[in-house]
Amino acid sequence: ACPITSSLTQISEHVRTRLARQISAQHNFEGSIPVVTLSPEWDEIFSESIIGQGDDRHLAMAPSQIQAFIASVRESFDQFAERGELPCLLISPPLRPFVRSIIERFRPATVVLSQNEIHPRARLRSLGSIT
Repeated sequence: ACPITSSLTQISEHVRTRLARQISAQHNFEGSIPVVTLSPEWDEIFSESIIGQGDDRHLAMAPSQIQAFIASVRESFDQFAERGELPCLLISPPLRPFVRSIIERFRPATVVLSQNEIHPRARLRSLGSIT
């Protein structure tokens, strides 16, 4: 990846994709990876909020939307914790670095995975979505 880009974010995402087997094994509980996904609405909001090209991409989302997203994630993950579940947040690859940068500020232990980081033989157990 280094000859293609000098962006540390893109290099990190490339390395995480190459480590899919290890990442999947690390988060495998009782034969499957428990996951929560973004709702189509949140996926669209994040996709439309990414501006720029190549190494100059960044998130330009309204603070009120970020706060609403944080509240939704907090509420959903608190409900899963009450049931004894510790899911990973599974999102599309282009969104992972941006979503992770938001979530790590208020839930640093929450694992944010992209579909590229899931090994083809890994089993997923969907617990719901962030609405």
